[in-house]
Amino acid sequence: MFEIFEHTADLGIRIEADSFAALLVEAAKGLTSVLVANPEAIEPAREVALTIRGSQPEELLVDWLSELLYRFGAEHLLFARFEVTHQADHVAARLWGEAIDPARHRLDTEVKAITYHRLKVEEHEGRWRGEVIVDL
Repeated sequence: MFEIFEHTADLGIRIEADSFAALLVEAAKGLTSVLVANPEAIEPAREVALTIRGSQPEELLVDWLSELLYRFGAEHLLFARFEVTHQADHVAARLWGEAIDPARHRLDTEVKAITYHRLKVEEHEGRWRGEVIVDL
């Protein structure tokens, strides 16, 4: 589950999931819903594999979302499906999506960066919760 909330001139994504890997999936869905108004229109036509190195959950969350934002900005890719595994020192992921098609994808909010402001990731009683602010 993810929830978008307003924060001054920025937006926040609040996430909750059963595992850290699932938290990253939900965060990716949240970011996608900010970038494009109709994420359901994204077809899982192309597969991309990536690895994010790091051991701190907060750092991994920022790096994960920053990588997705990079792929959106530099490669013009949107993703519809995410498979993530988390190990002690890295996250491995497979993403499925496609190139932005202005005829089908309604781009919504321009995100400049993923920030460390109010960044929070915590595990409590078997549930993972996170919060990240994106710079608009």
